Amino acid sequence: MCPIWPLHLVLLYLLALCPLWVLCQQLPRISAVFAPNATTVHMDQYQLVDVTVYAKGLLASDEILVTTGDPDVSYAEVNTTHILTETDAINGNWTGKLRVHGVFLGRTDIGVQAKRNGEVSTADETIPVVVTRPERVIDTIFTASIAIFVSLIFINFGCAMDWPTVKEVLRKPIGPIIGLIGQFIFMPLMSFGLGYLVFPDNAALHLGMFMTGVAPGGGASNIWTFILGGNLNLSLAMTSVSTLCAFGFMPLWIFSLGQVVFRAAHIGVPYARVAMFVVGLLVPLMIGLAMQRYTPKISAFMVKILKGFSSTLLIFIIVFAIITNLYIFKLFTWRIVVAGMGIPWLGYAFGYAFARACRRVHADALAISIETGIQNTGIAIFLLRYALDQPEADITTVIPVASAIMTPIPMICIFVYQKIKGCMGVSSNEEPDTKKSWKSPSRPYMKSPSPTASQPLMPTSNSAA
Repeated sequence: MCPIWPLHLVLLYLLALCPLWVLCQQLPRISAVFAPNATTVHMDQYQLVDVTVYAKGLLASDEILVTTGDPDVSYAEVNTTHILTETDAINGNWTGKLRVHGVFLGRTDIGVQAKRNGEVSTADETIPVVVTRPERVIDTIFTASIAIFVSLIFINFGCAMDWPTVKEVLRKPIGPIIGLIGQFIFMPLMSFGLGYLVFPDNAALHLGMFMTGVAPGGGASNIWTFILGGNLNLSLAMTSVSTLCAFGFMPLWIFSLGQVVFRAAHIGVPYARVAMFVVGLLVPLMIGLAMQRYTPKISAFMVKILKGFSSTLLIFIIVFAIITNLYIFKLFTWRIVVAGMGIPWLGYAFGYAFARACRRVHADALAISIETGIQNTGIAIFLLRYALDQPEADITTVIPVASAIMTPIPMICIFVYQKIKGCMGVSSNEEPDTKKSWKSPSRPYMKSPSPTASQPLMPTSNSAA
């Protein structure tokens, strides 16, 4: 006989119930239904979303929690009670509201999970959340002003195109070919490859970098070439040729290699918008060419203000973009700074090295270097804002803005170096002359008579002076 009879019957009964008790403590697999199934929320605002959680085996006092893919973009909280009631447990579902908050620009996913005694069960279903900036009047003014100014600059380009100079350069197009290789082959490939290195996990910023790399040369290249003593005629010819070639190379790169970047960013290639953008630039260029032929006086005036207008446009875009989009500095990281430096600075280095390797003189190599490194960031910003939807349009703009800020730094350094070297050279040359022409106070300085027609001006030596 069992010494604990009849208690052994109770013990066996409890042992049989233990597995059932353990199974009851496990959370069932849950599913969720959101209404709406996607939401867009502005920064620093929130949206309410209805959610229903389904599962068999839910118990009263189970908790409903909210998860987020990227808390820096958006987070959510249950706007109603998150504790299940007896009615919820009997019905096998829980219905409530989520308060979805917008933190910063981007995309993320919001999900739900049930919790019981430290154990959680997460639903596979999530709701996509897009965080954008609220539309403001200043944003509309900024976009419209960029469109107007870019159109005007291309009208100026059309007026400034000197076809005899272009034809003369095209007869021996060594310089322009070197510039085109740097501008439309090296720069797109370099920006594409550098984008993978700098932004391996951020396809949107990689896209902004690629778009900046495929943009044509900036109008400031002619100004810097003139200031630093480069070949201005070659620079003007290269600007004219690259402007025409940009209408073919930009769509070519965007529709070919650009598809890889668009696909990685989960953005469809905006074929129609890019085509309209190219046509929108081609029309002002044709207007400028027509003005050059039929209204030469107005065309000459447009050419006269081209350099100043290009500089003003560049400064306007940078300053207005910063004022309008102060949020952009929240995106500034060491990666953004490296990207902003990499695009123009590597372009400068490649252009000069390639030109010297092709045995071009320093003045030509300097013009090619500047033409290669300086990108038209205004066109890149306009293209990104026009072609992309929010929030990608705002996020990707940080790259051309950073590039525009970093572009003039090497040019300013070279200019300062030239000035310092020039001052030191003048000082060293003037010092011996000063010592040799020094007169004693007892011997007053006598001014030499000015030359006459019968007395030609001849150089005199220091001893004769």
